[in-house]
Amino acid sequence: MALTTALALTTALTAQAQTQTPRSGGTIRFTAPYGSAFASLDIHTANRAQDEIWAKAIHRSLYNWDSFANKPVPELAKEVIASKDGMTYTFKLRDDAYFHNGRKMTADDIIWSFTRIMDGSKGYPGARYVRLIKGAVEVEKGQAKEISGLKKIDDFTLEMTLTEKTDPGFSFYLSTTAIYPAKEAQQPDYFSKPIGLGPYKFTEHVPGSRMVVDKWEKFYKPGKPYADKVVISLMGEASARDVAFRNKEIDVSILGPTQYVAYQADPNLSKGLLEVAEVYTRVMGMNPTFKPFADKRVRQAINYAIDADLIIKRLVRDKAYRASGWLPLSSPSFDKDKKPYPYDPEKAKKLLVEAGYPDGFEFEWTATSNESWGIPIVEAIIPMLAKVGVKVKIKPVEGTVLSEVVRKGEYQAYIWSNTSGPDPLASMKCFHSATPQSACNYTLYKNPEVDKLIDEAGATDDAAKRVELLKQANNIVQDDAPMWFFNYNKAVMAYQPWLKGLQPNATELAIQYYEDIWVDASSPAAK
Repeated sequence: MALTTALALTTALTAQAQTQTPRSGGTIRFTAPYGSAFASLDIHTANRAQDEIWAKAIHRSLYNWDSFANKPVPELAKEVIASKDGMTYTFKLRDDAYFHNGRKMTADDIIWSFTRIMDGSKGYPGARYVRLIKGAVEVEKGQAKEISGLKKIDDFTLEMTLTEKTDPGFSFYLSTTAIYPAKEAQQPDYFSKPIGLGPYKFTEHVPGSRMVVDKWEKFYKPGKPYADKVVISLMGEASARDVAFRNKEIDVSILGPTQYVAYQADPNLSKGLLEVAEVYTRVMGMNPTFKPFADKRVRQAINYAIDADLIIKRLVRDKAYRASGWLPLSSPSFDKDKKPYPYDPEKAKKLLVEAGYPDGFEFEWTATSNESWGIPIVEAIIPMLAKVGVKVKIKPVEGTVLSEVVRKGEYQAYIWSNTSGPDPLASMKCFHSATPQSACNYTLYKNPEVDKLIDEAGATDDAAKRVELLKQANNIVQDDAPMWFFNYNKAVMAYQPWLKGLQPNATELAIQYYEDIWVDASSPAAK
């Protein structure tokens, strides 16, 4: 169902792009819907989709995500050559990529950016990807100053040696691995006025309100970007986005469950809905340093005690797919035969008794106000857990705070929406014991059998074998229950009739490549 929907939308959007001539000029009025602020103007520090939304205007990484082909494609390289053993890649870099101060990008900027990301004292989220390069871990541990697997051949040729056989495109398309200008990024005012390689240059940031970027005339893609300006408004409240969209003050709005139902029923608004099955898994993470959650039986009891199907139907309004583990429906390693934890409060009680908690226990649950995976969901779960003797105290936090709390392990339990694709190997590494909590092993998961399966998957040349190994690892993680596996997200974006060029981005629908978007003459901001 999810894949069929995505395919139909991709076909429709591709046909639209082929039959319309893009128009230059005007302003794109975008929204950042996942909080009331951006975490930082240093995108290397921010691992939230909220920040990726503005970063795609200003920055670029080695690769982009092609939403129509559903795969990574080279962005800052004209050619990528892989060695016969699949361990070394040679990047023939673009010689027409200019930073917003007019300087050309070179191999030195890439090497500096990746080396910065591997600063072990900072815990940059992009380190989980750069760690795949030979010698990166040594830099992270302070044992080396340079990444041995990165070699500059000349200004526009870079050689990268990996530690395992994998497509580097899956690791280097996110803005957490964006390429910064090496010298300029070390200046004290860089992160108040960031300089990147993207289609738009930074103009203004009003904290809690908006970011404004203007067209970069030297962008390396001929004729792009189309629009003169992009205004990204911070709108964490669904009701505020709904009012602004209906008043034609913004061009797009990510819909929550309530708006989804309302927009589907409206004969006009229903014409502008883009639906995509995203590679995101909503989970409740349990901290094993909090004694009850150190016991597998307690974690399993939590999974049995929650009626996830009822919550998806009543609260999420079916704008989601029930999760049967970590990897999403679109993953090649998704096991269609693996069933979710059934709702079974009696089994939950039995497991709690076996674990030594016949009277239950109490824990603190950290959550944001997000209606799809935040406090409203927790509030619905509280009486379900109470039936098995488990009490919950909610700790509300803002969206920008949640990511830091989780990465630092400063929680007993959290509920969040996390990237679980598109590459199953990279995604499953979040459960490898060698992956630090600051990267994505948020629940400090550790299982030697899972480590072995993931390592074997990274070493094999056999694609089918890799799929099977990761499927096994995913199933073991589900059984170990470091998380309550809630749902896989169905993302829905409402868009105005004058906005063209949107991409069905399954990695995060709210993240768009702005250079491909344009507004026709009917837009209120066409001039």
